[in-house]
Amino acid sequence: MIPAALLLLLFWGGTAVAAPPLLSPPEGFRVLDTPNDAGKSLSLVWKASPSDSKNRLVQVWAAESPQAAFNKVAEFPSNTRYVKPGDFPWWAQPAGKGDHYVKLSSSQAFPIENGKRYTVKLLMREGGREAWSDVAGGTAAPNYFNTAQINNLVFVLAFTGVLLGSIAAARRNPHVPLRRIAGLDAVEEAIGRSTEMGRPILYLTGAGDMSEVPTIAATVILGEVAKKVAHYDTTLKVPHRDPIVMAVCQEIVKEAYVEAGRPDAYKDESNFFITGDQFSYTAAVDGIMLREKPAANFFMGSYFAESLLLTETGASTGAIQIAGTDSDHQLPFFVTTCDYTLIGEELYAASAYLSREPVLVGTLRGQDFGKAFIMGVLVLGTALATVGVVADVDGVNYVLDLFKDFK
Repeated sequence: MIPAALLLLLFWGGTAVAAPPLLSPPEGFRVLDTPNDAGKSLSLVWKASPSDSKNRLVQVWAAESPQAAFNKVAEFPSNTRYVKPGDFPWWAQPAGKGDHYVKLSSSQAFPIENGKRYTVKLLMREGGREAWSDVAGGTAAPNYFNTAQINNLVFVLAFTGVLLGSIAAARRNPHVPLRRIAGLDAVEEAIGRSTEMGRPILYLTGAGDMSEVPTIAATVILGEVAKKVAHYDTTLKVPHRDPIVMAVCQEIVKEAYVEAGRPDAYKDESNFFITGDQFSYTAAVDGIMLREKPAANFFMGSYFAESLLLTETGASTGAIQIAGTDSDHQLPFFVTTCDYTLIGEELYAASAYLSREPVLVGTLRGQDFGKAFIMGVLVLGTALATVGVVADVDGVNYVLDLFKDFK
């Protein structure tokens, strides 16, 4: 009897030792409509487990209804597909940090339609063991508002408010302080020099048409230059390669002479059309420079290959030259051959500074506030990101998320 009892004990003990532990099913399994998308997709969420590993597989089984047959639509190791920092902003996370997250999109194998409820369950497999999750259902739908980008909306509204406030302040006081640009100080000097020498002023509005912002800025500056020219009774020459720009500049110059109190000094021939061809126009203007030797040349607007041909010729005549353009590929030529150059946005700032138009002045100040804010955010973000990495502080991500562009 004793040997038989021992054998029975050993048998049951061996069976207990050999029996593998049961797999625990996924906890907290949910099926959600994928947030912030155009629909036709579902999001699967469940809690992570300490026993997740590359050897344990997760299979996603889906059906059009609980009574329909389930089809396997995805399979992956259980230690993958987590919610990671940076995937979602903290205010629009579909699951907690470290939880599993799988986006189930419509495919040929399993098409998903908006407004239709689908049933999904998970199967955990490791070796010969299996464990099923609870069955969960969800409905896909398009989202009309991307909550992940609500921070962008807040910043746009804030910047719009600053811009409108700056314009309102400029309407009350158009002479609000603006940073002086060195090239603008030379405008009056150039006009005075032309008056003393008895030579004309040559003003070019660039190669663009009236739909381009640099051309508009150039015409605004032309109006202010024309006022000073009328005051000093100097000759102004504005050759054109676009007839519409010429017509606009004629009205601008005429209005400038009227505002200066010298309508009698205005001449229609101050603005004249040459040709629309790039290098024919350039050759004609170079001829004007060499024949009439203007004392001051203004190059405002957008330019291309003709820039160096124009400014080199002007420099050879000894004229004082002031340029302004946002054509970055031509800036080196202007900087080299001109006495003063308005670089990039300085062209637009100059038009606001000279005209004192409230909308232009307010827009300029509003943009400066926006740039200052961006610079401050860059410094603050760099400091916070450094602290977060060095000190392993997770809380800084809540602040950094405010300034990220989530898709």
